[in-house]
Amino acid sequence: MQAAEHHAVPAGGALAVDRDTFSAEITEAITALPNVEIINEEITSLPDGITVVATGPLTAASLAKSIQAFNDEDDLHFFDAAAPILTKDSIDMDKVYLKSRYDRGEAAYLNCPMTEEEFNVFYDALIHAEMAEAHDFENSDVFEGCMPIEVMAQRGRQTMLFGPLKPVGLEDPKTGKQPFAVVQLRQDDATGALYNIVGFQTHLKWGEQKRVFSLIPGLENVEFVRYGVMHRNTFMKSPKLLLPTYQTQQRADLFFAGQMTGVEGYIESAASGIVAGTNAARLALGLEPLVFPTDTMMGAMAHYITHTNANNFQPMNANFGIMPKLSQRIRDKRERNTAISERALADLATFKDETLTVNN
Repeated sequence: MQAAEHHAVPAGGALAVDRDTFSAEITEAITALPNVEIINEEITSLPDGITVVATGPLTAASLAKSIQAFNDEDDLHFFDAAAPILTKDSIDMDKVYLKSRYDRGEAAYLNCPMTEEEFNVFYDALIHAEMAEAHDFENSDVFEGCMPIEVMAQRGRQTMLFGPLKPVGLEDPKTGKQPFAVVQLRQDDATGALYNIVGFQTHLKWGEQKRVFSLIPGLENVEFVRYGVMHRNTFMKSPKLLLPTYQTQQRADLFFAGQMTGVEGYIESAASGIVAGTNAARLALGLEPLVFPTDTMMGAMAHYITHTNANNFQPMNANFGIMPKLSQRIRDKRERNTAISERALADLATFKDETLTVNN
């Protein structure tokens, strides 16, 4: 955080950094550590012994192949196709209904019904929305298998009605009729605090996502905890592969950290590295690795990436939606988040004093 503040760039209320100068300061700080030896050479396979792998979303192909072979071929992803994630509390529940298609199984989706007029307004806004700048590696046929919603829309006004907005089997209980179109929301976390928009992986600019997706009935005032993204991203299917200690399930002395574990962002990656590094050091000292409390953000992120649904796993940043709910209900959002933060800091202090401290 200190380095980020040194290299902050204008970004409204967000903290954004100059990547080059920020990276340079971090490199200098690591190099200055007396017990760290920097070896500049390519690692092409997973080493033996206690190891923390933190090679990021652009891991070199040779090492990626080694990780892929260790984890299982299907458990390493090279492109991130993530739909936006919303808070349930911000959805207008009077405009949506709970139902699964054809009533198969339990009612697992929140459905946002659209009239033909509402669909046409949404469609026109979507096809004219501004997309984020594409990088060379993003111009790949892999997108055919995880097509951005705006690209699907450009193939014809009816195309989405046979895809993510298909209304068949989703009759509105208020009218008893099938809507013209339906946008489905699927629960994204164990507590039901977060939902994602099914099939809405997108390459739109974030401001455009807010503008266009707020046209969906029920989402007019929705709060986004993560916008949809489409970019190259090497990340593991962590719920199948990792423990909350950031150890691999197959090999106790092999740890992963950073964005490749499915945490998203600078601070999140650093936090995962603290947990993985702490546990690697404990293992070297003959101590048991630790699971951080889930009501701290570090513990909540570790829990999320190792306990969420592996089949729908996508990277996640730090947000209050992945934290356990308070024992008492607080309606005011700012007060609620303050209480969650205070609880986390208190529990982290206790954890540090009682569990984390190693006596010589």
